[in-house]
Amino acid sequence: MDKEENVSIFTTASLPWMTGTAVNPLFRAAYLAKDAKRKVTLVVPWLSLKDQQHVYPENITFKSPSEQETYVRQWIEDRTGFVSTSFSIRFYPGKFSIDKRSILGVGDITAIIPDEDADIAVLEEPEHLTWYHHGKRWKRKFRLVIGVVHTNYLEYVRREKNGRVQAFFLKYMNSWVVDIYCHKVIRLSAATQDFPRSVICNVHGVNPKFLEIGKKKKEQKKNGRQAFSKGAYFIGKMVWGKGYKELLQLLHDHEKELTGLEVDLYGSGEDSAQIQEAARDLEIAVRIHPGRDHADPLFHDYKVFLNPSTTDVVCTTTAEALAMGKIVVCADHPSNEFFKQFPNCRTYENDDGFVRATCKALTEEPAPLTDAHMHNLSWEAATERFVKVAELDRSPEEKPVTTRSKLFMSTSLNLQRKFEAASALVHYVGTGLVGLQPDEQQRRELGLPPPPPIWDS
Repeated sequence: MDKEENVSIFTTASLPWMTGTAVNPLFRAAYLAKDAKRKVTLVVPWLSLKDQQHVYPENITFKSPSEQETYVRQWIEDRTGFVSTSFSIRFYPGKFSIDKRSILGVGDITAIIPDEDADIAVLEEPEHLTWYHHGKRWKRKFRLVIGVVHTNYLEYVRREKNGRVQAFFLKYMNSWVVDIYCHKVIRLSAATQDFPRSVICNVHGVNPKFLEIGKKKKEQKKNGRQAFSKGAYFIGKMVWGKGYKELLQLLHDHEKELTGLEVDLYGSGEDSAQIQEAARDLEIAVRIHPGRDHADPLFHDYKVFLNPSTTDVVCTTTAEALAMGKIVVCADHPSNEFFKQFPNCRTYENDDGFVRATCKALTEEPAPLTDAHMHNLSWEAATERFVKVAELDRSPEEKPVTTRSKLFMSTSLNLQRKFEAASALVHYVGTGLVGLQPDEQQRRELGLPPPPPIWDS
């Protein structure tokens, strides 16, 4: 790369909401910006005070975007140890949808990036960001648009009422909007929906704090001290879809084989009361605790992390547990494929396999992580994978084409672009009827101009 690249990372959430699409894009921006050849901008949603109260924990709210930016920068600096001013933070107007439990961008969020800086766009959750996108076409605005698929939306929808029908339509909606707006798609694992022009690669890393914990545990063991004095635990948002249903079912069905097992569950969420009630009916000792930061010293001494979830794409808490040197017992599922390279990852295919893996893990000591394993878990390695698979320095149009096929490819590409433009127009008109637009207060807080009256295709 001979010239500076402008990389704009758009995501669907922001701290202090501790969700994957708030945390991982923030780390990606910080580590990409360490390369002086890149000018990186992280673009996150700005919510009204009412929506902030719905979403952000512990009554944390912000009066202005600059106040929230200060909070975000302090958080990332505390975890990486380096100054975060190497990348910019911009805000787009968002609204929290209670029924979807998600933040939706409103208006033309591409306008947040000036045209002269519109080089490469990274859409974290491209389907989510484009369902209601009403504005300039991403591919017209940016030279290269890369989608990073975080969430297995189809699996979540299938668990709802009339889930199979909803999933059928959602699958085609996702494919349609992502095909219109993205040149290339990165799927974190094969657990996600397949998309046109997609590749599978885990481009996420682990908060450096967890790797530091793992190093300390390695030193304790090297010096002959006991590194792990507690048994099994699970941590996650306390909703049935996050693995609690599978875990409690396994414990219920195999109480005799798992006699003596004690499990601590940490989490808070909408299904907390039901999960506590289900846990009380078990003969196995299952203790319920409020949610906490996984890096809390409380978790350092646990030896075994039980995670039977199959709704995750690449489970962050599994990666964190491995980084801390623990044994992880998880399902033999596409979402866990990346973790199989680590000796402390124990996968199972069925109920009997879960029982065997759990009992064995409780009687063994975790294998010390090698430097190579720790690097593969790090954000440095994740950034290397991202740069390579995203081909940041090459536009799709720059890829070589043989002389014989140039005419055919040119004709095919023109037809594809015309069809794509027609599809984008249909989507634009449809989202215009939905009417998601920022309110006047959001426009003032973000300094946004009035919406343009005519679509710029």
